[in-house]
Amino acid sequence: MLDALLEAGFPVRAVVRDAVSSKAARLADRGVELAVGDIVSGAGLAEAFAGSAGAFALTTPFESGVEAEIAQGTALIQAATSASIPYLVFSSVASADRQSGVPHFDSKFEVEKMLADTDIPHTIVGPAYFFDNLLGGADALAAGVMPIAMPADKPLQQLSRRDLGRLVAELFAAPDVHVGQRIDLASDQPTPAEMARIIGEVLGTAVTAESYDPERIESEDMRAMFTFLSERGYEVDIPTLHRRFPDVGWQSFATWAAEALRR
Repeated sequence: MLDALLEAGFPVRAVVRDAVSSKAARLADRGVELAVGDIVSGAGLAEAFAGSAGAFALTTPFESGVEAEIAQGTALIQAATSASIPYLVFSSVASADRQSGVPHFDSKFEVEKMLADTDIPHTIVGPAYFFDNLLGGADALAAGVMPIAMPADKPLQQLSRRDLGRLVAELFAAPDVHVGQRIDLASDQPTPAEMARIIGEVLGTAVTAESYDPERIESEDMRAMFTFLSERGYEVDIPTLHRRFPDVGWQSFATWAAEALRR
């Protein structure tokens, strides 16, 4: 996200919890203005938003649960309203509006509905599964196995983080064109079997997709998500999306893997 906004020439202000952390220092070294704020409590958010041309924001259930995510959304909306922010891009998740039954999809959709009831000019983006999620299983990949809780032959719509950043930069370049829209995002849709083959080609070793039952997943939220991905899946109209935003230069899974796995 940051790379895309800076490359597009936008001055960037980042909201951080700790302005003297090493992460904050790296942001400052890139010319990013720092503002201290907390999405959980809402402290400092209105001040951080003040005077900005727009904001990109997201909420998360993964620290304290889905109810906490809705509370974050409430704090975000209150701060954006107080600051009279001219444009907000809120990052939800693909298919959050499709009654998925996935807890963190539903909590993000609750935030979407709250935002829709305000006068804040906004656009919703809905990322699909991120390519980068694979990097958490690097040890297994090195051993020639890609475990995944879904059928090996079912396409999985996925998104490059680079593509998300470029798409959001396009929205900020022409906010009036996109206000009120909900845009689900995906870069490619390989099957797990195709993903494993591509990863093997990049690593120079055979990699096999090893499917397992989502019921084995301990987390209720993740179990529900992989059940959804196994039975239904995201419903991003990828050809139409890519025709609409050709300048993103959408990454295929193969292109992403060649870059990410050779670092």
